Amino acid sequence: MQVILDELDRGKCDISIPGVVRENEQCTVARTMTIYSLYIYDRHCACVYYQDWHRTKPPKRAGEGGGILNAVSQAVSPLATDSTVPTPSGFSSPRNTLSSTSGLVVAVGEDPVTSLPNPTEHARSNTLPFDEEAKLVYGVVLSLRNMVKKISGRDEQFTSYRTSSYRLHLYETVSGYKFIMLSDAATDGLRFILRQIYNGPFLEYVVRNPLVPMDSRSQGVDNDYFRASLDRLVRGLSVFN
Repeated sequence: MQVILDELDRGKCDISIPGVVRENEQCTVARTMTIYSLYIYDRHCACVYYQDWHRTKPPKRAGEGGGILNAVSQAVSPLATDSTVPTPSGFSSPRNTLSSTSGLVVAVGEDPVTSLPNPTEHARSNTLPFDEEAKLVYGVVLSLRNMVKKISGRDEQFTSYRTSSYRLHLYETVSGYKFIMLSDAATDGLRFILRQIYNGPFLEYVVRNPLVPMDSRSQGVDNDYFRASLDRLVRGLSVFN
């Protein structure tokens, strides 16, 4: 896909692509602004939450022992094996199990339901496991933030960067939590949206929830109320299509 985008940038178009219109041997792309995914990291550099919307390829599940915390997202948690019993969420075992892929919510008092594995999910050799992807995203943000501070001084803040195919947005709280959102490259800055997520659903259903262990180093913050509230907020944005 990157090769195709490079060809489009140079004005060449030798194949038919949805959303591409040929005009006088030049190509124009009808791009729609949208939001791809959201990562939340704690002050210990661990990914504690993940959710995606218009991602082209579903994330690849983390490998066993890959370092991903429990209760980050059912879509990226390692698949259970016969000899491994999945660890339920520490802050409410069956209640906080909303699956982002199936939309299934397990009610209180029921046994957790494990979604069936996708047979093609682990066959994608060109997709990183989620634990490696999360480390890569954090590493990029940390490197760019340090570079900005060294070049521009400590008063300068790194808030976003843009490539030809996506834009990364960063909002960091006083307590050290980092909210990172990936969107279409044509999207304007969404740092204020990340601030709304922190001041709204995150404070309401994570910080003020006594059942959610903050800074536990072993548990994420995923729960059904937070995921549903966040999903409503993002889908209500004008840039969400």
